[in-house]
Formats: sequence, structure tokens, C-alpha cells
Amino acid sequence: MPPPPQFQLPDTVLPSRQPEAFIELRSVTCGYGGRVILRDIDLIVPRGAVVALMGVSGGGKTTVLRLISRQLVAMSGEVLFDGQDVAKLSPEGCQAMRRRMGMLFQQGALFTDLSVFENVAFPLREHTNVPESIIRDLVLMKLNAVGLRGSRDLMPSEISGGMARRVALARAIALDPELVLYDEPFAGLDPISMGIAARLIRDLNDTMGLTSVVVSHDVDETFLIADHVVLLANGRIVAQGSPVELRASEDPLVRQFVHARPDGPVQFHQPAVDAGVDFGVR
Repeated sequence: MPPPPQFQLPDTVLPSRQPEAFIELRSVTCGYGGRVILRDIDLIVPRGAVVALMGVSGGGKTTVLRLISRQLVAMSGEVLFDGQDVAKLSPEGCQAMRRRMGMLFQQGALFTDLSVFENVAFPLREHTNVPESIIRDLVLMKLNAVGLRGSRDLMPSEISGGMARRVALARAIALDPELVLYDEPFAGLDPISMGIAARLIRDLNDTMGLTSVVVSHDVDETFLIADHVVLLANGRIVAQGSPVELRASEDPLVRQFVHARPDGPVQFHQPAVDAGVDFGVR
């Protein structure tokens, strides 16, 4: 699959020509309880782009998804969805915002007691009043888009992990969202399924006019489909740019992550007291 045109924001571009911001984080600090995960983050997701959030485990990538969908509220700063501050939305406004989003969870998160067809039909039945005949057609269209129309009657236990992820993707786009959030869409997939999933993300984004935010650790597949890559570490954005720019970066942390080097700024051992103290030697 040829790499897509790269999204860039050069300083010389006039403001009137800048891509339209669909999601924006402004000076956002966020965490859980008293533990701060993200510190003073500024991030723009342009409408129509595939933006990848990458970095070491625990760096705050999934936290960004939770902020966008208002599962979490920032300690400080603003999270804007299509110009609206999500923290100020009423419960009804929050539900309306979420209906404009689709979410692909880690491992798919299919309902195990529902068939493939019923899993995809679920959000349509929950959030619309369309007749069953139309739901049937919509479900088959979404399954056809991910290549699984012929598997409509199977149960999740009867399909592979890669197929389950594609069913989950069909469910995520069932309501024709404007934004799709992907949390580790390539985790646990074999190389063929991974390539299929990556191609689907890019193709669906372009054919349906979506905006996509992809959390992933897989450098090769993600760099093939992303317009813009944001690298998170130590609670901050340490680098961002096109895949080409990040591959060429001389920053030690970026090079360690992109090229999977064991030695670098990211250490194997987490901070701890002296080993001699823990083992009673000293």
C-alpha cells in the first residue's frame, strides 16, 4: 500500500490555509487521583486526518482518547471537540457528541453472546429508531466494508482475533461517525491481519470522510497510514511530525522508539529504592 500524502503544518503557511482543527487540546493537564499523567499538553487533530499517538507504555496515549470522549475531565486546560469545550457540555450534549464518535477498543470488546450481525446492529438499535429492514441493510453494508458480510451469523467465539477486530470496526462505524478513536488496533494480530486492519483504517478514513486518532505501538504499520505522528513520553509531547520526519529525527528518544533500540533515554528499570535496601543487604 503506497504511503498517503503527509500532513504538515509548516510555519510559512498562512493561517487561512491551515487545516481545520476538529479536536484540540489546549494546555491540558490530566491524571488519576493525585497522579498526573499528562502535563500541559497542546495537540491539534485536523479534520480528515489520520493522527497517530505513539510512545512508551503508560505515557498517556489512552488517556488522550478518554479526554476526547469525556470519560475523563482535565484537571486544567481545555479539550475542544469541533469547537466545543467538552467539559462544559450537558449530559445531553455529551451524548450527542459521543454519537458523532466511534470507538475501537483493545481486543475488539465484542458482546460474546451476540452474533456478528447483532454486534454491529447494537448501536443502531440503541441510538436510532429506524426500521429493522433498514438496520439489516446498514449492518450488511458495514460488514461488507470490512470484508465480513459472509460471516454475519457467526458468533465471536467462531471467528479469529483479526476478524473480531474487523467486526468491532464495523460496529464503530455503524452510526456513520465523524471521528473514530482506535485504541491499539494492531495488538495481538498476525502480520496479514495487521496489514488488513491498517489498510481498512486508511481506506475508511478517506472514503467516509472520517477523522481518525490511532493509539499504537506498531511503528511500521502506523507510519504507513498516518498523516501526522505525535510521540508522548514522561507526560508530554516530545516530538511530532510526519512519519518521514520522525524516522529522520536525531532526537535520542525518538530514535530509540522508532528504531526499537533497547538503550536510550527510556530505561528498562523504573525508579526504585536501592536494591540493597529492598533485599535487606544494607
